[in-house]
Amino acid sequence: MKARLLALYLPQFHPPPIPENDLWRGKGFTEWTNVGKARRYFRNHYQPRVPADLGYYDLRVAETRQAQADMAREYGVEGFVYWHYWFGNGKRLLERPFNEVLASGEPDFPFALAWANESWRGFAHGITNRNMLIEQLYGGVEDYTAHFRAVLPAFRDHRYITVDGKPLFMIYRPLADPEVKVFIATWRELAEKNGLPGIYFVGHENAPVPNVGAIFSTGVDAVNPLRLVGYFNVRHSFFERQRVKFDRWRKIPLNYPYERMAAYFLNGDEDTRENVFPSVIPNWDHTPRSGKEGWIVTDSTPELFGKHLREAVEMVRGKAPEHRIILLKSWNEWAEGNYVEPDLKWGRGYLEAIRREVMDE
Repeated sequence: MKARLLALYLPQFHPPPIPENDLWRGKGFTEWTNVGKARRYFRNHYQPRVPADLGYYDLRVAETRQAQADMAREYGVEGFVYWHYWFGNGKRLLERPFNEVLASGEPDFPFALAWANESWRGFAHGITNRNMLIEQLYGGVEDYTAHFRAVLPAFRDHRYITVDGKPLFMIYRPLADPEVKVFIATWRELAEKNGLPGIYFVGHENAPVPNVGAIFSTGVDAVNPLRLVGYFNVRHSFFERQRVKFDRWRKIPLNYPYERMAAYFLNGDEDTRENVFPSVIPNWDHTPRSGKEGWIVTDSTPELFGKHLREAVEMVRGKAPEHRIILLKSWNEWAEGNYVEPDLKWGRGYLEAIRREVMDE
């Protein structure tokens, strides 16, 4: 492989039997509910999006999880990085798919965890208000220890993805709270006490200009910058500013061409550093969750995504093989228009782009 492509993986495609789900969204909600209610707002807006080969799957089904892993392996994805929700004081959500992968030993496909340490608010999760749904808490060393013990069986699993021999663990918002430093220090100590060679912490940040230096100051080993909104940080042309005003007047979501946005997804000065892992982004459309208040990347194609991925591969080429990591956002974020699984429009086009750019000839 030319690079270690790790795909972020959303576990929300199953009806979680929890009281919170019934209260917030009604019985039976999964992310497919948001996908199914999506609407088209303008001529070249790609909606609705309909899954092809894997269908409207349920992640409680082992055959589905196996099919995803088989497909990912075939096209050059090294492993899945499962979003992991621990809200403090032992509170977890959406843990069932990963727990079943861990307990069953299947699929035999590499994985890691990414702690989504963020409070949930209504708007971002497909609810019309912006009320707090569940708050991210930092409960101190006792809670961090309980958290470590909960994921220790995963760290010890032979499938767990490692860097420099250490299990990789991503933190979604390393700058969210000063307690993150305490969390990292606690886990490093617990790893040593439990016979692990350490934890390889990766700090993630989504910002126009991610503060890489500040993220490293938290004690992480590597940084994964996501510059999804990097284009918003540049001075736009008069024409672009007028177009945005016109769209607002028409009351349609803000939208920007993929080719223009993708020019700001990578940064050669940072992403070529040994311990900075770039992100690649196939597309974006938040309107299934947030309606016309969301924003959209238009006109993405497998060819344009392949070009973007090729640039990322070039940026990691000079690194040690263990560190040639690229994070794919995402494998299956369907309600963000942010996936590479097959759909009715492109089939396996995005997967074919991955195979062309990542796998050795």
